[in-house]
Amino acid sequence: MKEVHFAENLKMLRNSAGMTQRQLAKLLEVDQRTISAWEKQVCEPGFELLAKLCEIFDETFDGILS
Repeated sequence: MKEVHFAENLKMLRNSAGMTQRQLAKLLEVDQRTISAWEKQVCEPGFELLAKLCEIFDETFDGILS
């Protein structure tokens, strides 16, 4: 099974877009601490938020998760 690199990918995509955690949180209607927790591998988003992330960063599920 392939190792998931969601936290690293999210941080890279967010930084490449020149976006702060707070800005991304506002787009997703979540708390900034949620984005921080995702990037620190504390937890991961559910399907709906993952779909929104893919939309925001024009990325596929596979691309953002692997």
